[in-house]
Amino acid sequence: MNRASQPSALPAELPVTDRTRHRRLRAQGSLARADLEAILDAGFVCHLGVVVDGHPMVVPTVYGRDDTHLFLHGSVAGRSLAAAPKAPVCVTVTHVDGLVLARSVFEHGVNYRSAMIHGVPRTVTDPDEKLRGLRLLTEHATPGQWDYARRPSRKELAATTLLALSLAEASVKTAVGPPEDGDGPDAALGIWAGTLPLTATWGTPVADPLLPAGIEPPPHITGRGGTRQG
Repeated sequence: MNRASQPSALPAELPVTDRTRHRRLRAQGSLARADLEAILDAGFVCHLGVVVDGHPMVVPTVYGRDDTHLFLHGSVAGRSLAAAPKAPVCVTVTHVDGLVLARSVFEHGVNYRSAMIHGVPRTVTDPDEKLRGLRLLTEHATPGQWDYARRPSRKELAATTLLALSLAEASVKTAVGPPEDGDGPDAALGIWAGTLPLTATWGTPVADPLLPAGIEPPPHITGRGGTRQG
């Protein structure tokens, strides 16, 4: 991800606020900003939670980041992005790493990495910052694509909303490991227990059916085939 011309980084430890305090399963929580950044860097789709016209709405969208802000984009006609700068929002990113299959259904669970970012985002209106934010977003999803594809036109920029949400207030939780009932009474049941890992990988690029013959995908796309996503 391109980090050029970015603001100063935030403190290495996440602050504890009423919204980010780990009240349950505290051992799974982390205050390390590096853990937050690792979770954000491993994905490219987030869920934006915002109240629109008095009703909660959770919208999936792509994102990018620098060291201080998360950038979200969408259409200027989108109700959720239009409402977001006027009230607090919550953005979540979650990666599922597998199922935890215990001896009892009660002890079943999920191994995961998750982050929640709280705040009131602002609409990016400065043209240079908007281009920079869109570049971060594009490069976050597909490194190398910003310099390969055509850049946005003025008309396209005008039709796009870009939000900047500070990473100052965030919460991180992860769950790893096997079931926790291996040393309890259920261990005598003779039931298999363990984890079922889940791994997503990028496939082979599939060309647009309307693409003329002889145009091959660039290395920054072909090179991702077979690699892990997340």
